[in-house]
Amino acid sequence: MLCTDLDRTLIPNGNEPESPNARERFRRLVSDPGVTLAYVSGRDRGLVEKAIAEYDLPQPDYLVGDVGTSLYERLDDDWRLAEDWAREIGADWGGDRIRSLFADRPELRLQEPEKQGRFKLSFYAEADLDAERLRSELSDLLSAEAIRATLIWSLDEQAGVGLLDVLPERASKFHAVEFLMRKLGRDTRTTVFSGDSGNDLEVLTSYIPAVLVANGHPDVREEAVAHTRANDLDGTLYCAKGGWSGMNGNYSAGILEGVAHFRPDLIPLMES
Repeated sequence: MLCTDLDRTLIPNGNEPESPNARERFRRLVSDPGVTLAYVSGRDRGLVEKAIAEYDLPQPDYLVGDVGTSLYERLDDDWRLAEDWAREIGADWGGDRIRSLFADRPELRLQEPEKQGRFKLSFYAEADLDAERLRSELSDLLSAEAIRATLIWSLDEQAGVGLLDVLPERASKFHAVEFLMRKLGRDTRTTVFSGDSGNDLEVLTSYIPAVLVANGHPDVREEAVAHTRANDLDGTLYCAKGGWSGMNGNYSAGILEGVAHFRPDLIPLMES
């Protein structure tokens, strides 16, 4: 099972160049019937469908959207919402209470209604604020109200803005990938995750084999490497460097490089 983030991981919409033919080689890999493909994205389903069309991406078997708060299975060219996932994450959700609690924070402003979700509140903030301090203060507010939620901070480099997602405690990308592993009977020998940014860190620094593509933000790389070393998880994180099979390690080239690292038996499926 290959689980991958979309923007600036599989989708080449960052500043760095994409390797020619990398996406076609990715398509060849995931078209094999033995490979299950899951997109794990901050986008909602509509925006994922737009990206699939715009960038000619392969259709996934599963879609984890809205930063882990929605899960769909692809069946007969249509999507089926996984209500078992909604039940798992929804029991503790207090969206209205959180909205009220954060209303007086001047550094936060709600994102557009279409960027909110059934189990997700999303805010904009200044890109250069002290994100650790903000998360600590907001966590204290939530704890005081006995609200179990996760705070995910990331940067939209192109827009120059900080992004804060508030999710049910069990609704992160990490828990969604874990849920899919249980649901499909996968383990660490048969699962690889790929990402590039702050909202991928929980998976990148977990026990799940993970790839940080070469175009990932340097701060994310530094934090991910430090965290895995501190927790004796060196073997679970692979940072793409470029050079594998003549590619630069950015975007889908980095994903393929990481898959080759963790599963060299799959290299024949990725050869040009």
